[in-house]
Amino acid sequence: MNNFDYDTCPTDLDSDRLPQHVAVIMDGNGRWAKRQGFPRIAGHRQGARTLKNLVHCCKDWGIPALTAYAFSTENWRRPLEEVDFLLVLFERLLRQELAEMDHEGVRISFIGDLSPLPPSLRREIDRAVLATANNQAVHFSVAVNYGSRAELTHACRQIAEQVRQGTLQPEDINEQVIEQHLYTSGTPDPDLLIRSSGELRLSNYLLWQLAYAEFYFTDVFWPDFDRAVFYKALQHYQMRDRRYGTVKLQQSYAG
Repeated sequence: MNNFDYDTCPTDLDSDRLPQHVAVIMDGNGRWAKRQGFPRIAGHRQGARTLKNLVHCCKDWGIPALTAYAFSTENWRRPLEEVDFLLVLFERLLRQELAEMDHEGVRISFIGDLSPLPPSLRREIDRAVLATANNQAVHFSVAVNYGSRAELTHACRQIAEQVRQGTLQPEDINEQVIEQHLYTSGTPDPDLLIRSSGELRLSNYLLWQLAYAEFYFTDVFWPDFDRAVFYKALQHYQMRDRRYGTVKLQQSYAG
């Protein structure tokens, strides 16, 4: 039996150097389903199970924040049947999993423009956010109808309105002001981005917030993303030298 069978963090990982916030792009559900001979929706069902398991893993291993790219602003262009299924799946999962998530101490939040979502889904979102607001085991944030360019545009409009009203001077606009108007305001930036299925792009995801994140790409389709794959990503993360633009000075010795 290997250490992936255990609930605790693998002993060869340095618990003091784990990422405090992991962001994931859950790619490959459809291709996984096609390979299995299933319809695409089967891949989304299995992908939802994978995400739930990852939330539990973050809790078990001491990673306090996880943000998942569940539905982008571009995903509306997918076939209507698939979009409808995804929205119904989100709503069903919130209804079915909320009690367990709350019991596990998971705080649930959402980022993105939620206004176009069906009213019944927005009600479940509001219920989940309110019910788990005081939980502290792990912060699980879900990006729904999210696009980073739209987020930045929204922030700029809010800041411009403050300038127009005279409550903010242009010279006072800085990075902190911009961050206060992002959907992720109040949440530390991710330390690690993981994308599955072999794709090597950000796809309009957290462009501001990922400025200093480490990237890890895996060929594994999202439905097959398990603790062993997550462990490998964390191994690679802990081998990175995170300098944040600085240079480490090496001590020199005379003679």
